[in-house]
Amino acid sequence: MTTLRVIIDQMVGTVPGGIGRYAEELTRELIATAPRGCDVEGIVSKVPREMADSVTSRLPGLARLTTLGLPRRELSRAWQVGLATGARGRGMIHATSLLAPLRRIDRTNSLGEQVAVTIHDVVPWTHPETLTPHGVAWHKALARRARRYADAIVVPTHTVASELSEIMNFGDRIRVIGGAAGSRLVLPTDAEVRAAALELPDDFIVTVGTLEPRKGLGPLIKAMAHPDAPSFPLLIVGPPGWGDLDVAKLVSEAGLEPDRVRVMGFLSDSDLALVLDRASLFVFPSLAEGFGLPVVEAMHFGTPVVHSDAPALLEVTAGAGLAVARDDAAGYPERLAQAMTTALGDTELYERLSVAGYDRSHAFSWRDSAEKVWQLHADL
Repeated sequence: MTTLRVIIDQMVGTVPGGIGRYAEELTRELIATAPRGCDVEGIVSKVPREMADSVTSRLPGLARLTTLGLPRRELSRAWQVGLATGARGRGMIHATSLLAPLRRIDRTNSLGEQVAVTIHDVVPWTHPETLTPHGVAWHKALARRARRYADAIVVPTHTVASELSEIMNFGDRIRVIGGAAGSRLVLPTDAEVRAAALELPDDFIVTVGTLEPRKGLGPLIKAMAHPDAPSFPLLIVGPPGWGDLDVAKLVSEAGLEPDRVRVMGFLSDSDLALVLDRASLFVFPSLAEGFGLPVVEAMHFGTPVVHSDAPALLEVTAGAGLAVARDDAAGYPERLAQAMTTALGDTELYERLSVAGYDRSHAFSWRDSAEKVWQLHADL
């Protein structure tokens, strides 16, 4: 039996975020598409038994889950300097992030051993101010190790492939393999009951993402206070991130009434599906992205999308969303406000965005992504 060993540690991270979702969805499809004679093993850092059990329950068909001897922080530090910690061995390793055991391989005695890593964006180089100093240093250090030792570099878009090639020379090792809408984003059978429990308004605008500076929540909240903005309330879905982003303070400083903006926190897949489906408009004002998974998920439900002009988002939406320029930071909130009002007020445009977005979302498939990963390792 040939085993693909997938590092899925972001699934057990404090804030799994988009990468955690990516790791789970991709691994689920890697299991489903495994060629004859192949299986999939998961690898995570040292975590409590109940957390490991949660991972295996979410990935039916996983051959085994290997829990390493170091907690996440210590494991990250060890791999950053190339220390072996038990993850290496014969066979294929696929890392769903840069967290990987990257070191020199003796090809004579390690026949068949290979490592592919995933670089989701170039934010540490292009927008370092939107990350913690530690996060920037960690990404750059692991990227340097990947340049020296990784057999392949997976990126989610051609935009990231191009940007990364300008930063670091990976030769012909870069492969573009994107994401898709979550397979478990399915409307609940008790939709009306859940909508009442969530206290969803009849009309509302929604944004999804970890609460951190890079996601552009500051400009969006300012946009909601602009005279040109629609009067609908804004729902913010996502867990807290770094940066001590105080939404209530931003709302107050913008002069908005507290009930105009509501932070819903993390939602289950079924509740998220319901919110995306019932939203009047989805807004994604992120300052920098590598893919923008929430955009695809919103389009999957036919919800019109307004998004920033981050290059990766332009690639992913391919004209199926209404893009807003970020270049002039002072004027960004006003442009967001005008775009939201335009999308909601122009019936023909609204319908076009809904239909085009839904069609565009079907260009992405986790099964297709998984099959490309299997082919990548076969090629190596």
